[in-house]
Amino acid sequence: MAAEATTQPPAAGSGEPNHGLRIFIPWLVLSLAADLIIWFVWAPHLPPGDMSSAAANQQFDIAVMALMAAPVMILVLTYFAYALIVWRQKEGDEEDGPPIHGNTRIQATWISATSAIVLALFVFGTVELFAAQGSGAGQGASPIFNSGVASKPLQVQVIGQQWKFTYRYPQYGGFETTDLVLPTNTWVEFHVTSIDVIHSFWAYQLGVKADANPGVDNIAYTKIYHTGTITVRCAELCGLWHGAMFDFGSAVSPAAFQIWARATEVHLAAVTKMLPPYALTYDPTVVPQMSKAMVAAGLTGAPGLYYPPTDPEQP
Repeated sequence: MAAEATTQPPAAGSGEPNHGLRIFIPWLVLSLAADLIIWFVWAPHLPPGDMSSAAANQQFDIAVMALMAAPVMILVLTYFAYALIVWRQKEGDEEDGPPIHGNTRIQATWISATSAIVLALFVFGTVELFAAQGSGAGQGASPIFNSGVASKPLQVQVIGQQWKFTYRYPQYGGFETTDLVLPTNTWVEFHVTSIDVIHSFWAYQLGVKADANPGVDNIAYTKIYHTGTITVRCAELCGLWHGAMFDFGSAVSPAAFQIWARATEVHLAAVTKMLPPYALTYDPTVVPQMSKAMVAAGLTGAPGLYYPPTDPEQP
C-alpha cells in the first residue's frame, strides 16, 4: 500500500509550470522596448540618411526590417536563456528526456507565422520599389513605372571612365563637367553609362547606386530634399586607380543651381562644341574626341583614360 501511494500523481497546483507564458511575457516586454528604441532613437540616424527621396526610402525600409527582425531575434535569445536556466541538466540526473514526437500546434503556428512574414516582406518590398523609386533605381534603361516623378525632371548623364565620373546636362546645352551640382526640391533623372569598362555610380547621400556599363543607359530617379555635400564613389572594381575614383558633388537651392548651370553652359560653350552630340550611350571610337575636350577644359586626360595627379605615369 505504501508503495502504491508513492506512485500517485502529484497534487493539483504542483504540476509543470506554463513555460510558454513564462517565455512570452518577457519576450513581449523586451520586443516592445527594442522596437520603440529602434524607431525613435536608432532609425533617424540610419544610413544613408534622408537627403533625398531614395535615401529616405532606404532608411525607412531598413528601419521597418529592423522592427520586424528584433522580435524574432529576441524570441530566439529569450528561449535560449530560458532553456539554459530551467531545462538544464541537474546534477546527478542521468535519465533521458521524454520521447516527444512533434507538436501539431507549434508546427502549424511556426509555418503560418514564417509564411506571413515572408509574404509581408514581399509585398512591402514591391510596393516600396514602385512607389518611391519609380522602378527606376538603377536597374535598367526602361523603368516600367514612374508615378510621382515630375513630368520634366532634371536630366543628368553620368559617364564613367577610367578613373573619373563626368556629368553632362542635356537641358543646358549638353555641357560636360566633373562637377556634380544638383538642385533641391527637383526630381533628378540620372542616365548612367560608361565609355570604357564597367563602373558603378554611387552617390551615397542620395541613396543612388547604378552600374555604368558601356553601351547601356541605366536610369535612376531621386528628389533631393536638403542642401549639402554628396559623396560619389565608384562601387565596381574598374582597374588600377579604382580606389581613387571618387569625388564630391553638392546639392544647392534651385536658384543657385540655375546660376551655376547657366554660367557653366556659357563658360564651356567652346568645349561643348568639341564633344560628340549628346546621346544616351557613346561609341568607344569617339572617346579620344571626348578626352580631347576634357584636356581643353583643363582636365588631365588621355585617350579613354583619366589619370589622377598622383599617378606616377602621366600621358
